This record gives sequence, structure tokens and C-alpha cells, in this order.
Amino acid sequence: MTSVLRHRYGRALGAGALSVALLSGGTAGAYAAGSSSSPSPTSSSSAGMASITLTAGKTSVKAGDTVKFTGRTKGLKINSPLVLQQEKNGKWIPLKATGKVKKGSSYAILAKLKTKGTEKLRVSSATMNGKVHSPTVTVKVS
Repeated sequence: MTSVLRHRYGRALGAGALSVALLSGGTAGAYAAGSSSSPSPTSSSSAGMASITLTAGKTSVKAGDTVKFTGRTKGLKINSPLVLQQEKNGKWIPLKATGKVKKGSSYAILAKLKTKGTEKLRVSSATMNGKVHSPTVTVKVS
């Protein structure tokens, strides 16, 4: 009998904690939606709430080495094309390294970095008119 009561109290306590978490999360979401802020660089009105994350497999490589760039997307369809871009003289130049959004919204792009120096790179969606892109990562090439 006591194990049944203990189980019921545990379930009630868990349900109560979940309710509090959901209510406070909804309040925070309503507050965030009500506050006025500027749009983030990865979203725009035509791109909706699409976003891309980016992680470089190595942040320091020798010239000619291949680096694997991985991440996840949000709001992009499966098989949507992605392109790795390099910042050069303040402009983003597409590289020959491309990939596609896989099932589970992940992607992987392999790129051979040949130019010595500090490379600033990002991944951009080829289907959203270049308006959706990842944050910049830096790779040092020696």
C-alpha cells in the first residue's frame, strides 16, 4: 500500500514540476515576443525563422589540409543546398565546397583550405537568396 501511495505522490510531484516549467517557459516566450529587438543576422523577414549553426572540425590546419564543417539547420527543407563562404576584403565569396541538408536537419561540408592566414568562414543557404547564414568561424591556416 505504501509503495502505491509513494508512486502516486511521485507522479503528482513530477506533473506539478512539469506544469511550472511549461508555464514559466510560456511566460518567458510571451515576454520575448513582446519585447522589441532588432533581427538577428541569421534571420530576416523573407527567410522567416530559418537558421544555420556551424562548427569547424579543426581551427588550426596546414595549407592544403581538409577541414570538416558540420552543423544543424532550422527552417530549411531536406536536400536544401548549402555553400561554404569565405570573407575576402569585406565581401563573402562562395567556395567550391557545398553540401545539402540531411534528414534530421544536419549537414557536413568538406573543404580544402589552401591559402595561408586566418580564414573567416560561414555556411549560407543557396535557396534563401543568401539571407540565411551561420555565424562566422575562424580557421588558422599555416
